[in-house]
Amino acid sequence: MKHFFATILFSLSLVSSVVQAQDVYMPYNQDTYHLIDRYQIKYGNQVPQLHTNVKPFGRRDVAALAETVAPHAQHAVDQFNTQYLLNDNWNYTALDSNESKKPILNYFYRNKTDLYHYENKDFSVRVNPVFHGELGLDNQIPDYFQFTNTRGIQLEGSLDGRFGFYTFIGENQVRYPAYVVDRINRDGVVPHEGYWKYFKGDQGYDFITARAYLNYSLSKHVEIQLGHDRHFIGDGYRSLVYSDYAPPAFFLKLNTRVWKLHYMNLFQELTADYERGGDDLLLPKKYMAFHRLGINITNNFNLGLFESIILSREKGRFELQYLNPIIFYRSIEQMLGSQDNAMLGADFRWNIRNRVQVYGQLMLDEFLLREIKAMNGWWANKQAGQVGVKYIDALGIPNLDLQGEVNIIRPYTYQHIDQYTNYQHYRQSLAHPNGANLYEFIGIVRYQPMPRLSLVGKAIATQFGQDLVTATDTINWGNNVNLSYGLRPSTYGHSIAQGISTSQLHLDVTATYQFRHNVFMDLKGIIRNTNATESSLSRNSNIVSLAFRWNIPQRLNEF
Repeated sequence: MKHFFATILFSLSLVSSVVQAQDVYMPYNQDTYHLIDRYQIKYGNQVPQLHTNVKPFGRRDVAALAETVAPHAQHAVDQFNTQYLLNDNWNYTALDSNESKKPILNYFYRNKTDLYHYENKDFSVRVNPVFHGELGLDNQIPDYFQFTNTRGIQLEGSLDGRFGFYTFIGENQVRYPAYVVDRINRDGVVPHEGYWKYFKGDQGYDFITARAYLNYSLSKHVEIQLGHDRHFIGDGYRSLVYSDYAPPAFFLKLNTRVWKLHYMNLFQELTADYERGGDDLLLPKKYMAFHRLGINITNNFNLGLFESIILSREKGRFELQYLNPIIFYRSIEQMLGSQDNAMLGADFRWNIRNRVQVYGQLMLDEFLLREIKAMNGWWANKQAGQVGVKYIDALGIPNLDLQGEVNIIRPYTYQHIDQYTNYQHYRQSLAHPNGANLYEFIGIVRYQPMPRLSLVGKAIATQFGQDLVTATDTINWGNNVNLSYGLRPSTYGHSIAQGISTSQLHLDVTATYQFRHNVFMDLKGIIRNTNATESSLSRNSNIVSLAFRWNIPQRLNEF
């Protein structure tokens, strides 16, 4: 399959004749992307080519947005943030102020953003170290510190004005809070990561994180990308379509942007299952074919339609008919007589008066109108919905940004017959990290009182139903995507939050100080209360931590 994708990439490159400079992508970081989000709401009608529903964003688009914001940035914080975005994307703008006054040994940090860089008319490269050191205390595990120790390197650049490339590799040792260990014990995998092993007995986890891609502009409007990375679809804090919760996966992506349209095709090779102890065995494969069409109906209103197929053929083969980038996959599925997992839906984003954004998603895993109208709790009424609001400079206070979001996911959504067709990769959900069978309410307050200091408070309240899994019995109430819907207890009578009733409140307050470009210190406090009707599943945690980060986002486990 990888050789097949590579052949496509090579063949298309040969037939391309009208090419613009490549566009490397800005690594996805929720804190940095909030700045982009903020300024897109305030000034995005002047930069309509930035479709915020598909992440990550190209550096060229981010630089263009920052150039639009720069003349309007009157407040010191906005000036600082705008200059940060310009400097971080210095090779796509002439408005950066990135020259370093004191290079180290004349070779290192010749600009403010990169440990080392080189650029001429044919080639550019940026090299940066990556480090994340964190210590914390969890009242549930008082005998030792939780910690994170990540060391790595990030490299990106361009060649001949046509190819862009990016590589990140990091080596990690992590000791998690107790609630994360509960998730690891449930699913057998480390959240967000692939292969792992124990560190210091069974007190910590050791793993390597790697992401890389090569992208090429086929024409002025079409770009192709091949690599191993994560993606995120939507404008919300959560995505009910495709999130960055699961580990990176091999992919081929085509982005077509013309007029008011953005059309994305994404083909991925996923890992269907993972069991520790099978280190010498090839892990089973499955595949995803996904596409989304977005249109800017006006400069401040975007509407998107999407669909996806999860499939697997005998001996790990891909179904070549799903390479068709235009036709509805559901019609292909019916013609094949297959039992592939098909999903479709829509999303929208509406910016109002350069101050408020209303957004949402609707995802249909299964839909039968007569069963909806019957209101009898048919198990296959598998749908998910999201609606949210962002309020920029709230109440007239500069750089006080608020966000509220509601997510509702019916039982058995994302589940399927087995691991070869369910909506997961490496035993981790491709959409919401908590799976399904839930109501969720999210409130976020972000305040930047001075240029280098950011304060963020989050409250995530979830009502959900857990599945009953014991050594002798499994009753699937529709929460865990890894379970087969064949294990459900009945055909009718299902409702959201059924099963082991659980109420969970996750509170997070974080103060982040940026010492220099992409060098951060985080002071974090988490209060997390989980109350379930099954007492062994209840847990009340109080966690405090201090972290030092260099060219890497926070490691968040908000499930």
